[in-house]
Amino acid sequence: MNVPGYYEFCCRVNVLSGHDTLEKIPAVLAGLRAGRPFIVTDRGVSGAGLLDLVTDAIRGSIEIGAINDEVPPDSDVKVVNRLAGLFRASGCDGIVAIGGGSVMDTAKGVNILVSENSDNLLAFAGANALKRPLKPFVAIPTTAGTGSEVTQAAVIKDHEKSLKLAFASYFLLPDAAVLDSRMTLTLPPALTASTGMDALTHAMEAYFCLAKNPLSDTHALAAVDLIGRHLLDVVRNPGDREGRLALANAATLAGIAFSNSMVGLVHNLGHATGSACGVPHGACMAMFLPYGLEYNLHKREAVIAELLLPLAGPAVYAATPPAGRALKVIDLVRQMNGDLHGATGGRHFRFLKEVVDRDGKPMVPREKLPAVVEAARRDGAVFYNPEEMDAEDMLMVLEAAWEGRPLDRSRIKKG
Repeated sequence: MNVPGYYEFCCRVNVLSGHDTLEKIPAVLAGLRAGRPFIVTDRGVSGAGLLDLVTDAIRGSIEIGAINDEVPPDSDVKVVNRLAGLFRASGCDGIVAIGGGSVMDTAKGVNILVSENSDNLLAFAGANALKRPLKPFVAIPTTAGTGSEVTQAAVIKDHEKSLKLAFASYFLLPDAAVLDSRMTLTLPPALTASTGMDALTHAMEAYFCLAKNPLSDTHALAAVDLIGRHLLDVVRNPGDREGRLALANAATLAGIAFSNSMVGLVHNLGHATGSACGVPHGACMAMFLPYGLEYNLHKREAVIAELLLPLAGPAVYAATPPAGRALKVIDLVRQMNGDLHGATGGRHFRFLKEVVDRDGKPMVPREKLPAVVEAARRDGAVFYNPEEMDAEDMLMVLEAAWEGRPLDRSRIKKG
């Protein structure tokens, strides 16, 4: 294992995990000196009854200042400004975010504005623009995938200007992350599958990309183990509370890992495919993960081979010759996608040409692949990828992922 001579690792988030953790929220808020929280979520969460679970756990102990469930699927500058105004008008003193990545990013944006007493989110974009702690912030994830409850980043879109504002600061880390198995019980099988593969990608890229370090490695390996043991079973048995909690823990572990060691090719192409074609992030991660492993195999074979033990267990690891362990990892990731495809009735996508919208219309026509390449060239995630990529390499990987065939590794221009 390549251990760098210097690394930085930080996770300041107080993680509470269990089957009845929501009831701990009043004590957490009291410890943060927040007595009038603003609850931020989306319509899907409130419609599934998850908002009621949280408010029932809080009421009687803490006075709720305001509730808003109008966060859109993609975070938006206008929404952030409007919610910041509601926070101020309601006399709130902290934020409770209930949801997935968009809700978490939106809540982080609101926290920037209300803490800095500003209406100009752009002024705080970029890395380390924030110089002081923000308002108390409690994150309650409703998917087991993004890891946003323990990350120091946020992306908020300005749709009018066609901009994506990126923020990175330790001050964006939530004060507490509350993991409760009840919060993912209603997650549909296909979304459980794609968010689980999102977490697996976070863990695996954290483990083989350039900024890996001993502490991120331990979190990444634990996440891979939990996902390998529980994801398919939970997709097949959605009511499995033990499995749900295991996946929630895995997503948080993976979030801690990748926020300290960064990601690479898979996120680079995934961000670009989401931007150019509107494909959901988790679906992109699932489809591109085997290609990220294949593309970097010649530089990271020994490291990738180490992932076999947590992914498949000691029996498979011992039965696989050392020279074949890295390839076995890639085969098993493809097998996972195939098994999830079958378990979800084809709603978990294995490759790009399978991706359709709700009306059955293809979302990634082959002729749009050059547009994905252009978007990928503007994305910084590839910076930490072990092997360099140019536009030709990106198109080569995209074409293989579109067709669903293994990558022709002889075509990789090895740097």
